[in-house]
Amino acid sequence: MESSNGIIEVVGAIIKVDGRYLVGQRAAHKSQGGLWEFMGGKIEPGETPEEALARECREELDLEVENERIVDSVVHEYPDKTIRLTLVECTPKAGSVPHPNEHQDIRWATREELESLDFAAADRDLIRRGLI
Repeated sequence: MESSNGIIEVVGAIIKVDGRYLVGQRAAHKSQGGLWEFMGGKIEPGETPEEALARECREELDLEVENERIVDSVVHEYPDKTIRLTLVECTPKAGSVPHPNEHQDIRWATREELESLDFAAADRDLIRRGLI
């Protein structure tokens, strides 16, 4: 969804289990291919960030989530677009296991391991701000 000021509204999932965060590596053929990110995507018209997050997790990971809670958001200007990334914390529903439907790789990483991954700029900003 694009807001009236041209900012694209997107949502990112903070999925943490046993001290590890679920992150995905973008497919090589996509924009920012090969970079790591928190799962998520564009918020569709009429969706709340929490609804968008649940939909994106189903589409990208076959993962059902619950306990959605907005953590924070950040506006980031890329050369070709400006996004507002809203972070939503959630947990996988019991028995739901992620599968990489759209990413070339997914992994569970500790906070320290996140520092060594090459993240997309907006996601990296969130890590630097201590939101992760």
